[in-house]
Amino acid sequence: MNVGYYGVVFDFATDAWFRHVALGREDKDRAGTSTFALEAHFTYQREVLEGEALAFTTQLLGFDEKRIHYFHAMRRGSDGALAATNELLSLHVSRQTRRASPMAAPVLARLGAVKARHDTLGPPAEAGRVIGLRPRPSRA
Repeated sequence: MNVGYYGVVFDFATDAWFRHVALGREDKDRAGTSTFALEAHFTYQREVLEGEALAFTTQLLGFDEKRIHYFHAMRRGSDGALAATNELLSLHVSRQTRRASPMAAPVLARLGAVKARHDTLGPPAEAGRVIGLRPRPSRA
């Protein structure tokens, strides 16, 4: 799978995740809100071939009244192997003002319930990574 398509399929996973926490398109249309991605990190673990079935899981890592930090894992359907991950930080925004705005109380309550369950999972190994080159040990 070409690298650009990883972003596409992870975006579908985000759509499903947002529907689960009452931030789906219909919910946001009713409230006059949207969500903007503030930051996204991808890791590529194993190759995905054309036509491969994929399965996604999402873990809530944190949230406050305006932001959601979450983590998607993509697994290959053929063997369940971790294929890629996507860690995101999203901002809840008013469409009218185009500024950050607090999420509705029912959304925050839903996120709180999900977070309580997800806290039992522990953090994913791939979460919180920083991109960069590590110095190689010198060969003396």
